[in-house]
Amino acid sequence: MQLNSSFKQSEKFSLNTEPYPEDGEIDKEALEMPLNRPSLPASTGDGVGIYLGQRSNSLAFQKSEELQKTFLAHQHERHLIILQDFPDPDALSSAWTYQLIAQQYDIKCEIIYAGALSHQENIALVKLTNLPAQRWTLQTLKSKDLSSYQGFVLIDNQGTTSQLLSCVQQANIPLIAVIDHHSLQAELEAEFVDIRPYVRATATIFTQYLQAGLLTLDSSIGQHVKCATALMHGLRSDTNRLMQAQEDDFMAAAYLSRFYDAQLLNAILQANRSKRVMDVIERSLKNRIVQNNFSIAGVGYLRYDDRDAIPQAADFLVTEENVHTAVVYGIVHDEDDELEVVIGSLRTTKLTLDPDEFIKEAFGQDSTGRFFGGGRTSAGGFEIPMGFLSGSNENSAYAKMKWDVFDTQIKQKLLRLVNPKDNPIQSE
Repeated sequence: MQLNSSFKQSEKFSLNTEPYPEDGEIDKEALEMPLNRPSLPASTGDGVGIYLGQRSNSLAFQKSEELQKTFLAHQHERHLIILQDFPDPDALSSAWTYQLIAQQYDIKCEIIYAGALSHQENIALVKLTNLPAQRWTLQTLKSKDLSSYQGFVLIDNQGTTSQLLSCVQQANIPLIAVIDHHSLQAELEAEFVDIRPYVRATATIFTQYLQAGLLTLDSSIGQHVKCATALMHGLRSDTNRLMQAQEDDFMAAAYLSRFYDAQLLNAILQANRSKRVMDVIERSLKNRIVQNNFSIAGVGYLRYDDRDAIPQAADFLVTEENVHTAVVYGIVHDEDDELEVVIGSLRTTKLTLDPDEFIKEAFGQDSTGRFFGGGRTSAGGFEIPMGFLSGSNENSAYAKMKWDVFDTQIKQKLLRLVNPKDNPIQSE
């Protein structure tokens, strides 16, 4: 995955899908500046006692200062933090950290997502830490007075994996900030942008904000300890237990080690898989085809609550002998069977395979130019709305026919790259 240079400071930032600059264009010296330098008071106004690090070329400190200015410009407001429909520990912990920082500026933030928490570790994380995330379905959104919000924030996503984005945009709520570690996915305008694909977790970015002084963690404050534990879990999960961590990630983990609760984290990690998750893993084993060291499996129809069984099945399939990449997908439906989405996950141990490139090449873009999926090092995902073909599954023959069509189409698109004539995806 290529590095992208820091965004030019301005009143507005425009995200686009232009190619990233070459690695050589990055101010590498700036990225390697230590974060534990002496700090100087920053002018916060209204008695907000936040301290930022000494001004330097460090991207982490530069972005922390920019974010602080953004908070100062929006004091006493009410914002929404929008996560992907099925948020993971990285997204949940980062959003919570943003909320705690924003509280110091009397900015009230609500953390929302439209899908479900179905992975057992995500459920345990939210329950055991009292992490304040709320599920807002599209129906819930209709009952909300969105005029009471002065802005919204995207964390660990860029809006392409959230059903809520279009509704919030239609309400003319301005986008305040985008903070993410995935590659650029869409064209969006925001006052503050911090997108770093070379960092392995958004939790790392937020830990650097903490190190820069945007929030001083106190191990005697229970909420701080739980938030630090959540960040450690997010960082750990997105770096495959730190095995794919970079220097920034290790530095962030070292900082969090002073504050997190090891017993609490262990309790989160010990959460058991449900029977339904095990059933989906079994289905993926039965249905998989293996070609050129790729394992591809369709698992049929799943409820929204079981959506996180898909990445868990991919995690399992990639451990098979002579398999370096696994792709698992299914048709996920809501409670009323009216909304259906093809959702898939990719896991790989192949160092030369870029999940972001692979998924974008396989599935392309919608009519507005948004990619159906993307990825990061070793993992990726895709979501393809079924639109007019959603629902009407009461007729089992029709439901089977619909699944067969989507299953065949997805396999065709994947196998075009797995067994390419012109080898569009480079192999070893």
